[in-house]
Amino acid sequence: MKRRKNTSSSGRKSLQFRGTECLNCSHPLDRSDVYCPNCSQLNSKKQLSAIDFFAEFLSSILVYDSRLRNTLKDLLFHPGVITRNYVKGERLKYANPFRFFLSVSIIYFLLEGFVGFIKAAENDNQLGLNLKPANEAPIDSLFANQLPEIFWSSSRGDSVKAKQLGLPLYFSEKALDTLPFLENYSKRGSLYMAYYYRTKTESPSAALDSLDHTNTFNNRWLYSRAITWHKIMHNPNAFVNYITSKIPFFLFFFTPFYALFFWLFYSRKKYNYIEHVIFIFHIFSFMFLTMVIFRIPELIFGVDFFQTILFMLLGPLYYYLALRKFYGQGKWQTLFKFVFLSIIFTMSFVTAIGLFVAASAAIY
Repeated sequence: MKRRKNTSSSGRKSLQFRGTECLNCSHPLDRSDVYCPNCSQLNSKKQLSAIDFFAEFLSSILVYDSRLRNTLKDLLFHPGVITRNYVKGERLKYANPFRFFLSVSIIYFLLEGFVGFIKAAENDNQLGLNLKPANEAPIDSLFANQLPEIFWSSSRGDSVKAKQLGLPLYFSEKALDTLPFLENYSKRGSLYMAYYYRTKTESPSAALDSLDHTNTFNNRWLYSRAITWHKIMHNPNAFVNYITSKIPFFLFFFTPFYALFFWLFYSRKKYNYIEHVIFIFHIFSFMFLTMVIFRIPELIFGVDFFQTILFMLLGPLYYYLALRKFYGQGKWQTLFKFVFLSIIFTMSFVTAIGLFVAASAAIY
């Protein structure tokens, strides 16, 4: 740790206030140590004054601003350079790539949510509408394709039970168990959704008891999913907002998977797996940061083509330049890997987002 002469007789760095042990981590110190070489805390026993506290506050702000300024400058205007410098060891110069990605992506979705809320309120005010949910479609129309199945069984009890419950369809547990797996689940789910639509019974156990179905874990889970699908059908915007709020975390966990392809494609390079992960986080951070920036003129001018330009032109160009700068390969070799990695990203991203949406619906 750097040692330097003290120039102040009364400041916290003054020699008279220095000790031989760090007050933060108890590391042994020499009185010539201005800072602890172990934890970097100032070596001073001086009682903290208002001036000292304010000076430390300004110092921490300036250090943070310096990191943020360097991160924004190199991320926006020097594709691939920020990752190259970071993995070479220039870490204090930049914000942590994982934390920065989460921060800027969450800021973007918060901004989008706020803009969407404002636009919805303006539209409602212009149209003079009351914020009431739309009338639900009649239950018979929702299950019209299932109506003939009321009499699919030879059991008269099924149609009688349907009339007792006020449902357009009913399938007994015994009859459902004779069906193939997929048909069993389809008809069981339709019945549970119809029952919830009619009664709004939230308790799976109470619903199964009324339907004369066995109270098993599988049936309780399926009834809960029927409630979920009903809510999604009649309030899709809420589900979209639920999904959107989790996209930063989805990308956070998707990145390590995508980095495997970089690790394979650039196996002859000196970079290890985690350094490929850092590169991808910087690419995603650039995209979210520029989406925030491009959103501003869209709001000012009332147009929506700025982000289209970003995704169709600027984003791919930045990605290509970042690959070439960070991995240091020729333009044609980089172009080939750029195209192939883009195809892999599209295919794996679509598959992963499908699984993500399905999993989100399962726990919504």
